[in-house]
Amino acid sequence: MIVKKRRRIKRKPGQTGHMYFSDATQEAIVQFQLEENEKLRQELYKKSIHPAFEALVENLILVYGFGIPGEPIDSLKGDCISFLYGSIFKWSPDKGTKAFSYFNVVAKNFLIANTRKAVKLVRRYVSIEQPELLTLEQSQEIEAYSVVPAPDDILIERNHRSEIMEFLTEIEDIVETEHEQACIKAIISVFERVDELDFLNKRAVRVYIRDISGLTSKKLSTAMSSIRALYREISQCERDLF
Repeated sequence: MIVKKRRRIKRKPGQTGHMYFSDATQEAIVQFQLEENEKLRQELYKKSIHPAFEALVENLILVYGFGIPGEPIDSLKGDCISFLYGSIFKWSPDKGTKAFSYFNVVAKNFLIANTRKAVKLVRRYVSIEQPELLTLEQSQEIEAYSVVPAPDDILIERNHRSEIMEFLTEIEDIVETEHEQACIKAIISVFERVDELDFLNKRAVRVYIRDISGLTSKKLSTAMSSIRALYREISQCERDLF
């Protein structure tokens, strides 16, 4: 039997070999790290970095079959892209590692960890409507979370929530794009109605914000990345004042 050898494609020196995450993407990440103007930085991210992150994460999910039972893939993908955004400054070209290799590993580890954790929770889930099936440890955990918080803890929580609302209102006055406006309005709506909501799951909140804003997962992820950066900047300024 004759076995045909696969013809290896020669790459140019330094070429990543991934059309969606090229040398231009790596250069954009370097520029992002050096850019001091927040508006220009966000424009650079939206145009040259976010599309590469999205394609990278989507490819990993499809190839390795990552996913959380009962939840849309877009939620996991959006969380992973946001995590990559927060890791941009952790990569350094001086360490000799290509940007693609670094963020590929970061994304894969994130997807593995979150998928495993979600599957583990699903397998261990027991309805509290069937107390006879609960272990002693599970019963104690439920009882601990059923205790009413002390009055001083409630006051601190309310003050903290009020401080967050002030930040969000300030961000609402700063953001310029239509998508960012829709996103921040949805976030404010969630905070205003937080006592009426019967869920505390991060992914459920994300889906809720997406439904209120009317944005696609891609547009929401981009808008939230920009808003998150503004929130960090404003909160840092507040800390510097004190």
